[in-house]
Amino acid sequence: MSITERKSRQRAERQHRITAAARLIAEREGWNAVTIRRLAEEIEYSQPVVYSHFESKEAIVEAVAVEGFREITSELQKAAARESNERRAVENVATAYLAFALRHTALYEAMFTLPTGLRFAGAETRSELKAGFAALAAVVAPFCANVELSTETFWACLHGLAELERSGRIRRNKRAERVALVVRGLLKS
Repeated sequence: MSITERKSRQRAERQHRITAAARLIAEREGWNAVTIRRLAEEIEYSQPVVYSHFESKEAIVEAVAVEGFREITSELQKAAARESNERRAVENVATAYLAFALRHTALYEAMFTLPTGLRFAGAETRSELKAGFAALAAVVAPFCANVELSTETFWACLHGLAELERSGRIRRNKRAERVALVVRGLLKS
């Protein structure tokens, strides 16, 4: 292994340690507890080392969000693959989406509610975000003429349900009934 390869690997490892520490702190204490100083202490490096990888907390949140899109895409694809019946595949994906949002609250916040430079539905949209959208579109496509618009609407419904359930504003024990209602509405379009 060359020196350049070793340094590149070490840099990637440090970057991973930073994002892993940010996720851990955020899950335990919330994103307000995540600071450059705190991350430096957690990974036992100086603040300038953290800044050499990420220019700001927003950049760290963005990197965590990208990891989250990789993870949710995988979970949605697995949920869709568990069922050959197209309608039940949509239900599985909706249920998996909501479960992910509730299981990974800080990660979900990074993905969808905290300020980042991530942009959706544009030429500059990152591949990880596009893959997440594609995982939703794959189950919506058999039922809709306008797949893009229907997928956006399906996603918006799931996001709204996730946020309301995460905040305790709707009853968790009614999730399956809400998913069935959203799927029925989608299938009628």
